[in-house]
Amino acid sequence: MANTALAHRISRTPLVFDERAASEISDQFSYLSGPVRELLGATASCSGYLARSMQREETWLREIVDASPEETLATTLATLNNVGSDRMATELRIAKRRIALLAALADLGGAWSLLEVTGALTQLADRAVQLSLQTLVAAEIERGKIPNAKPEDAVEGAGMFVVAMGKMGAGELNYSSDIDLIVLFDETRHDPDDYAAVRKSFIRVTQKMVTMLSKISGEGYVFRTDLRLRPDPSVTPVCIATEPAEHYYESLGRTWERSAFIKARVCAGAIDAGNAFLERLKPFVWRRHLDYAAIHDAHDMRKRIRTHKGLTGPIQIPGHDVKLGQGGIREIEFFTQTRQLILGGREPDLRDRRTLPTLNALAEHGWVGQETVEILRDAYVEHRNLEHRLQMVDDAQTQTMPTNAEGLDRIARFSGYGDTEAFREDLLQRFEQVHGLTEDFFTPDQPNHSDAPSPEEVFKDPERAVDIMTDWQRLPALRTSRARSIFNRLQPEFMSRMAEVQDPDEALRSLDAFLSHLPAGVQLFSMMEANPPLLDLLVDICGTTPDLARYLGRNPAVLDAVLSQDFFQPLPGVRDLTLDLIKILEAYDDYETVLNAARIWMKEHHFRIGVHLLRGIADSQEAGISYSAVAEAVLAAILPKVEDEFAKRHGAPPGAGATIVAMGKAGSREMTVSSDLDLIMIYDADGETESDGKRPLAVPTYYARLTQAVISALTAQMADGMLYKVDMRLRPSGKQGPLATSLEAFRNYQKSDAWTWEHMALTRARVLAGPPELRQRVTEAIAEVIKRAHDPEKVLEDARDMRRRLSEAHWKDITDPWTCKRGSGRMMDIELLAQSGALIHNISGVRRPSAILDRLGKLGWLAREQATFLRDCLERLGAMQQVARLASDRTIDPTTAGQGYVRLILTRTGAPDVDTLRSTLVDDAGKCAEIIETRLAQP
Repeated sequence: MANTALAHRISRTPLVFDERAASEISDQFSYLSGPVRELLGATASCSGYLARSMQREETWLREIVDASPEETLATTLATLNNVGSDRMATELRIAKRRIALLAALADLGGAWSLLEVTGALTQLADRAVQLSLQTLVAAEIERGKIPNAKPEDAVEGAGMFVVAMGKMGAGELNYSSDIDLIVLFDETRHDPDDYAAVRKSFIRVTQKMVTMLSKISGEGYVFRTDLRLRPDPSVTPVCIATEPAEHYYESLGRTWERSAFIKARVCAGAIDAGNAFLERLKPFVWRRHLDYAAIHDAHDMRKRIRTHKGLTGPIQIPGHDVKLGQGGIREIEFFTQTRQLILGGREPDLRDRRTLPTLNALAEHGWVGQETVEILRDAYVEHRNLEHRLQMVDDAQTQTMPTNAEGLDRIARFSGYGDTEAFREDLLQRFEQVHGLTEDFFTPDQPNHSDAPSPEEVFKDPERAVDIMTDWQRLPALRTSRARSIFNRLQPEFMSRMAEVQDPDEALRSLDAFLSHLPAGVQLFSMMEANPPLLDLLVDICGTTPDLARYLGRNPAVLDAVLSQDFFQPLPGVRDLTLDLIKILEAYDDYETVLNAARIWMKEHHFRIGVHLLRGIADSQEAGISYSAVAEAVLAAILPKVEDEFAKRHGAPPGAGATIVAMGKAGSREMTVSSDLDLIMIYDADGETESDGKRPLAVPTYYARLTQAVISALTAQMADGMLYKVDMRLRPSGKQGPLATSLEAFRNYQKSDAWTWEHMALTRARVLAGPPELRQRVTEAIAEVIKRAHDPEKVLEDARDMRRRLSEAHWKDITDPWTCKRGSGRMMDIELLAQSGALIHNISGVRRPSAILDRLGKLGWLAREQATFLRDCLERLGAMQQVARLASDRTIDPTTAGQGYVRLILTRTGAPDVDTLRSTLVDDAGKCAEIIETRLAQP
C-alpha cells in the first residue's frame, strides 16, 4: 500500500452531526480501515448528498482508498478518452459524481489543500468541455454541416474554441459551481463564402454542448453552464466569430468585462486560435497607464450587487452570503482584481488568474502590506472551505449560511467546530476584518473640507483666482460629469496645499496650465484622489517649475511612475536601467510599439530625475549622470531593435557590426532634461563588402542607412513624442562626411585630416552601444587619438582662434548674467580650456571637464587655485543649467521668475539671495575669462 494513498493521508475528519447517519455508513463500510470509516461516517452525518453518493459508489470507493487521490483523479479522467459519442453524456455524469466525491473526501480528510480541490474540479470541467465539444463537432462534420472540415478537425473544434471565465478560468472551481464560458470561432480558418453555414453549425454545437453538460438525468448533471458573459448576450448568438467580439471589446467593453477577462483561459477546441484572441485583447484588459478609475467602477458594481441581493446592513451570521455579503469571497476578489486592473498594465507579474498568488505578488511588489495580504489570504481560504461545506450538504449552488439553529449546528460540525457559538464568533470576526480592509480601499475616509481656506485667504488676487477656477469647468479634462464630480472633490485639497506654497497665485497659474493641457481627466483625477501625495507633488511642481507643470499636462501618464515603490529611492545606474528597458521592449513584437514603449519609459525616468532634483533628493551632478544613464540605456536597447527591423530587408549587420559613440554632454555624463544627443556611428565590416538580406546593400550604404534608421527611431514624432534630438555634425568631415564611418576610416581621418577641435571633442567621447568587442576597439581607437603627441603651441593657437570666432559669432552680444552656457568665462569657455589641456597632457578616460581641470591643476598646467576656481564656477553654472532646463527651455531671469524657482536655484548654487548670486556670476565670469585668456596665451 503506497504512502500516498488516501487512507494514509487522512489527517482530520468533520465532527459528527447525525449519529444515526454516521453509524449507517460506518456499518456499511466496516471492512475499511478505522480512519477511512470515521471520515466516511462523519461526512455522511453532515451531508445526506454525500452519504447517498458513498452508497451508490461503494464498489468504486473500495477500489480507490488504497490509491492516491491524484492517481484516482487521473485514472477517472483517462477513462473518458475512449468513450463513444452515444455514452459520452452518461459517462461524464458518472465521472463528475465520482470526482466530486473524491474531492470532498480528500478535502474533508485533509489530503488535499483548497487549491488542490479546486484544481481537481477544474480539470474535470476542462475535460468535460473538451470532450463534449469534440464529440458534437465530430457529429456535425460527419453530417457534412461544416464545409471542408475533416474528421481529425474535431479535436480542435474545427476552429471553435471555448474560453473559461471566472473560477473555471482561474482553476478555482468550487464544489457545486456553475461554469462560465464564452464560445467563439476563428472565422479565418474557413472560406468566407461558407461563413453563414459554419456559424449556424457552431451555434448548434454550442447549444447541444450546454445541454450535454447541464441537463439533469438519472446520473445527475455535469456542470450548470452559463454563456451570458459573451459580448452583448441579449442580442448575440451563443457562438460568435472573433472579429466582431474583438470589435465589441475595443469599442464598447466595460470595466467589469475587463475584470472578467483577467481570469479568462482557453480550455477547449482550437487552443492556439483562442490564445491568439486573448493576446489581442490584452490592450483592452491591461491599460498602459495606472487605471485608478477602476476603483470607482468596482465600488459601483459592489453597491449594485449588494442592493440587488439585499445584502446591506450589519453582518449577521444566520443567512449571511459567504460569497457576496460584506467581508465575503467577492470582496477579496474585487480587492485583488481591481488592483490588477489598476497596476497590471505596468506590472506583468500581477496578471495571474488566481487569487492567492496575485495577493502574494501584490505584497512582493509592495502594493499591499504583508499583514493585510496574510489576513485576506487566510480569510479567502477559510471562506472557500466554508463555501464548499455549504455546497456539499446537498450539492446545491449556495453560499448562504443557514438561518436556523439546526442548519448552523450542521455547518459548524462540518467545519470541525464542536461549539456553534465559537464558530459564529470566529466567522463574524473574519467577515468584519475582511470588510474593514476592503472597504477602506474602495471608500477611504473622505477628508473634511469644512476648514478649507477661501480664495480670499489664499491668493493676492482672489477675484482673478476665482475666474481661473471657474473657467476650469470648460476644459477638455472636465467635459464629463464623472470628471467634474471627482475634480470638485479634489479642488478643496488643491486650495489647502496652495495656501502653503510661497506664491499661491503663481502656483494657481501653473496648475491652470497643467489642467489646460490635459486631454482627459477621469483617470488622473481618480489616481490623485486615491493617492493624496500626488497632489502634494503636483502643487510643489506648479509652485517651482511652471514649464514642468505644462509638460505634465501634455504627458500625464508619467505621474504613474510616482506610485511605484522605488520612485523616491536612489536613482538607478546604467546597467539596471538598460536591463529594465530591454525587458520591457522584449514584450513587444511590433516595431512601432517598441519605439513608443521606449518613449514612455524615457519620459517616466526623466520625470523621476526631475522630481529628485526638485525635491533635493539628487543634486545637479547626480541628475546629469542619471539623464545620461537613461540616454545610454535607450541607445543600448534601441540599437538591436533597429538592427533587427533593418535586417528584415537588408540582412544582419555585415562584419563585426556598428557602435554608437556619444560626444558632448552625453559622453561626459552631464546631460540635462532637454539635451540633444551628439553621436557618431562607427562600424567594422571585417572584410565583408555587402549584406546578405533579401535586398543586399554595399557595406557603406548599409551602415549609412542603418544610421538613418537609428536617427529616425530616436527623433520620430510618435504618439508618445520623440526620444531625443540627434546631432551627427561631430562625425569625421562633418556634414560633408558619410553618416557612418568605418573604424579604419575613423583612425585614418583622426591621424591625418582631423582639426584640433575634433580631437578636443573626442576628450568627452564615450562608446554607448554596440557589440562589446567592437566597443572596446573603438574606445581604444579614441584613446589613441588623445594619447598621441599634440603640439602644445598648435593646440593653444587653435584654441585661441576657436575662442575668437565663437566670441565674434555668438558671445560678444551676450550681456545677460543668467546665461550659463555661452559667453566669455561661461561653460563653453571653461570647457574649451579644459579640453585644450587634456589634449596637451594626453588625458584620456577623464571626460567630465571639471575632473579634467582637477587633473590639470595637479599636473601644474594650471595653478591649483585657478583649477579649483574654474571647476567651482563650472559646477555652479552646471547646477544652474540643470535647474533652468527643468523649468524652461529658455534662459530664466530669477528676478522675474516665481519664488519656487528662486528658492530652488539658490539652494542649488548656495547663494543667499538673487542679488548676491547675480553679482557672483558676473564677477566669476570676468575672473574665469582672465584665467583662460592668460593660460591660452602662455607658451
